[in-house]
Amino acid sequence: MLPVRTQLPQAVGIAYSLKMDKKDACVVTYTGDGGTSEGDFHAALNFSAVTEAPVVFICRNNGWAISTHISEQFRSDGIVVRGRAYGIRSIRVDGNDVLAVYSAIHAAREMAISEQRPVLVEALSYRVGHHSTSDDSTKYRPVDEIVYWKMERNPVNRFRKWVERNGWWSEEKESELRNSVKKQLLQAIQVAEQTEKPPLEDLFSDVYDIRPPNLREQEKQLRETIYRHPQDYPSHVPL
Repeated sequence: MLPVRTQLPQAVGIAYSLKMDKKDACVVTYTGDGGTSEGDFHAALNFSAVTEAPVVFICRNNGWAISTHISEQFRSDGIVVRGRAYGIRSIRVDGNDVLAVYSAIHAAREMAISEQRPVLVEALSYRVGHHSTSDDSTKYRPVDEIVYWKMERNPVNRFRKWVERNGWWSEEKESELRNSVKKQLLQAIQVAEQTEKPPLEDLFSDVYDIRPPNLREQEKQLRETIYRHPQDYPSHVPL
C-alpha cells in the first residue's frame, strides 16, 4: 500500500532549512481532504507552527476521499479550522474560481516569505471524475450531482466566460487553437511511433547502479512470462 501524505512533514523540514539559511523563499506542498485524516498532516501543521517555517499547505477539498464523503471524515467546518487550531494563518477559497485561487496563493506565498510563517489554503472544489480507473463513483453519489458540478461549476468554463466577456477570446480563436493543437498532437504521435523503443531491461536499470536481488528476480520472471506468452507482448520492444 502506498504511503499517503508523508511529503507534508518533509516539506516543513525543507522550509525550516530555508528559514535557517535566511533564504527569500518558501515551500509549497499539496494534499487532498482525505489526506488531512492522516497523522502526518497534523504532525506537519504542528511542526510548521512551532518552528514558524515558511511553508504553504494547499488542500484541495473536493468532498471525496475515494468513496468516503467529507461528512464521514470529520465534523469540523472543513479544513481551514484545523490550521487555525494549530495557530496557522488559514485561507478558504473557491477552488473552482481560477482568479480567486491565484489571488489566494499569491497572498499566501507573500505572507509565508515576508512573515516567515506557515499558511494553509483550503480550496473548495468537487471531483467530477472517478477516483481511478477501478472506481465507479456513481455507486456512491448521484449522477445529477456530478452533472451539476461538471456543467454549472466547471472552473474552465467559468474562466472562459470571464475571458470572453473581456473580449480576449472567441469561438473563432477557440476553433483555431483546437485545430492547431490537434495537428501538433498528431505530429508528436507520429514521431513517438517511429522512435525506437527502449529495451526491456530499462524497466529495472534506471534507479540503481547495481540492481538489488528483488529487481533481478522481477526481470527474470517477466522475461520467462514473455517467452511463454509471446503473443501477448509487443514484438517491436527489444528484449
